[in-house]
Amino acid sequence: MFQVFIMRPSPAYGRRAVKAHRSTSQRGCARYGASAPDSAAALLPAPCDDDGMLTGLILAAGAGRRYGQPKVLVRDPGGVPLVHHAIHALVLGGCDHLVVVLGAAAAEARTLVARCAVNGSIVESVIAEDWDTGQSASLRAGLAAAAGTAAQAAVVTLVDLPDVSAAVVQRMTARIGPDSLARAVYDGNAGHPVVLGRAHWGAIRSSSVGDAGARGYLATHQVLSVECGDLATGMDIDRPEDFPSSRR
Repeated sequence: MFQVFIMRPSPAYGRRAVKAHRSTSQRGCARYGASAPDSAAALLPAPCDDDGMLTGLILAAGAGRRYGQPKVLVRDPGGVPLVHHAIHALVLGGCDHLVVVLGAAAAEARTLVARCAVNGSIVESVIAEDWDTGQSASLRAGLAAAAGTAAQAAVVTLVDLPDVSAAVVQRMTARIGPDSLARAVYDGNAGHPVVLGRAHWGAIRSSSVGDAGARGYLATHQVLSVECGDLATGMDIDRPEDFPSSRR
């Protein structure tokens, strides 16, 4: 079971308007001000089929026990919420529609998400009622919400990957369709985002259990590995000292 809350600015747009959005991205999320995480110059061309919508899924339901609080509420050293980084990257990366899956501290997190609806994007906050059973619950809830759209693929990322940028998302989605399966790798190490074509959603939802997410399904299917180590580290933030500025 899950609940859905939709923030729907207008007019809606996605990859068809990425070029126009590049010039206005500084205005997209007021909380970024002049320091949005991605510059227009960093965006890569994405020769996708314009008839295929993309949904971005942000898995943000966990309690963040190692961090000490739900990571959906965590801010980077500059004060920007991690969830805003993820929203900004997916929208500028070309996703037409976003689903943020919440669980722990859902009410506070939903307010935080609502404050960063980038101009023209459609952002849903989905509450996975069984979020505490593992990451698979969040993935199932996100894919269930995406099934109600015309999206041909979902770009799945985690809330605690602040250096995964729009450039990474665009590289991942350069050529995709409903049968696609792809994952980002960083210097050969598998990470996120993961691209799941619509044709796979049903099987992934039925086979995902515990904290495994889609790993079991991907292990038995042909998956395109997309090297993104030149664009980001893909490292997650498990503790406050994991932020780069904290390691100096």
